[in-house]
Amino acid sequence: MAKFNSHISMLFIVVALVCAFVPVYSVDDNEAKSSWDTCLVKISPKCALDIITVVFGNATITDSCCHDLVQEGKVCHDTLIKYIADRPALIACESQYLKKSDDLLAHCVTISKSA
Repeated sequence: MAKFNSHISMLFIVVALVCAFVPVYSVDDNEAKSSWDTCLVKISPKCALDIITVVFGNATITDSCCHDLVQEGKVCHDTLIKYIADRPALIACESQYLKKSDDLLAHCVTISKSA
């Protein structure tokens, strides 16, 4: 239960940080904001947390979240991860996070094809 609560807390922190910084970086970019809003609702909060902890931590992802990620699509996945990875505290390792993101998506495509 404590692990679940820490994951939920981490999700809220990440979402709060992203919400705080996205408007600053997309002032005149209504298309990017629209894409962000559209993509954010395509995946469950639990799977979003799982994806974030895989890309920005050292977790594993469930098959059901892999299916959700593939349904979300590469453009949405890349958009969400890029917004988070562009934060000042994370940008030094951005290329590492983007590689982990691509690896995760490739893994999930493989899982989805085998189901």
